Amino acid sequence: MNNLDAIRSDCIVKQKRGLHFIATSVLIWLGIFFVQLSSMTVLTKNLFTFVCTAMVLPISFLISKLLKIDFQNKTNPLTDLGIVFSANQILYLLIAMWIYPTIPEKMVMVVAIIFGAHLLPYSWLYKSKAYLVFSIIIPFIALLVGLTLSPAFLSMVMVIIELLFCVTLFIENQMK
Repeated sequence: MNNLDAIRSDCIVKQKRGLHFIATSVLIWLGIFFVQLSSMTVLTKNLFTFVCTAMVLPISFLISKLLKIDFQNKTNPLTDLGIVFSANQILYLLIAMWIYPTIPEKMVMVVAIIFGAHLLPYSWLYKSKAYLVFSIIIPFIALLVGLTLSPAFLSMVMVIIELLFCVTLFIENQMK
């Protein structure tokens, strides 16, 4: 068990609990917010929302360089597990793709729910209460806001939540 804790600790230190990905999500949700504010049709907005989400890897790579984070951490066997955690989200995006033409005004809500829920396993990997809390509150807030308010408003709420998440992760990383 000590070896497992050691390699998890290595992930925490070298990858700073995935801070680069959460910082990227702030930018992604900001992009989605601007898309949702536009005068395009809802289907076109949804298409550009998907385009925004496709920017996750290149932006997080750049942010990892700025923050001096080991993006791949190839020497750690748990890196592959982290990739599986992320790949899981891709499968759930099939639901968002179904929503896209079927209930287009709710697609941003579904994307936000999927995004939040996929964070749960990272609470174990990074020994992080922030991931645990945000992986639970994001889907519920996204559902409540998404059912009652506009996709643009939900997008702005997600920007705020992701900023709070970044601050929380920064604090967790400082405490390590």
